[in-house]
Amino acid sequence: MAEPAARVPDAKVALSTASVYPESTATAFEIAARLGYDGVEVMVWNDPVSQDIDALRRLSDYHRLPILAVHAPCLLITQRVWSTDPWTKLQRARAAAEKLGASTVVVHPPFRWQRQYARDFVRGIWRMADETDVRFAVENMYPWRYRDREMLAYAPDWDVTKDDYRHFTIDLSHASTARADAIHMLDRMGDRLGHVHLADGNGSAKDEHLVPGRGAQPCAELLERLALSGFDGHVVIEVNTRRAMSSAEREADLAEALAFTRLHLASAAKVPRR
Repeated sequence: MAEPAARVPDAKVALSTASVYPESTATAFEIAARLGYDGVEVMVWNDPVSQDIDALRRLSDYHRLPILAVHAPCLLITQRVWSTDPWTKLQRARAAAEKLGASTVVVHPPFRWQRQYARDFVRGIWRMADETDVRFAVENMYPWRYRDREMLAYAPDWDVTKDDYRHFTIDLSHASTARADAIHMLDRMGDRLGHVHLADGNGSAKDEHLVPGRGAQPCAELLERLALSGFDGHVVIEVNTRRAMSSAEREADLAEALAFTRLHLASAAKVPRR
């Protein structure tokens, strides 16, 4: 006879600094340390601290919390952060990751109007990945929708599994907005899945980034599958807490997200009876 036993996989659970917006990068480190997260993913955006490697290192050292990933500035609001040239942004993100000891750079596929960048993107990501031990994990996105109209804003495609990348990031909120099957996407990524952005959604045209368990995405199933497969990448809580009425409510949401993730990462393992 064998008995089930709790087995916690090697995957670390990190907090994205985007999860505390509109509060600061420094606040994200403070909350992550207080709640017991394993580390932080730094979203490089308009907060000057998020762009400052020395400041980030001081926060990491002070809170004794590693920086596990750097999210390159790929958003519309960060078009001028770390240069207006997208390849320069990725080079700086890689340099930051190397200096901070982060294993992963998260990157979005190009916008369609970035024509030259989009044309060279797949080859360029492979070239950059060959130059470093840092993973460039390309993240699934979604079509932009307004009422009954749809715009394909990303190139080569919002569904990054249609192209050849060494590593992927799966984002469940983005899958929800795309109305894509996240589990099928996970299967297509296979052993090239290097990184997870965990959030929920209800299929809205807006990218919701709900606390896991509050939407319709298979967050629990995905976590359990990761645990059973021995996934050793990072699971990053990237949720929207802008509607929180207070800092205490925001912290409660992030504590709930962490508890949900750790619960479902635990899997049954067979051990001999003593």
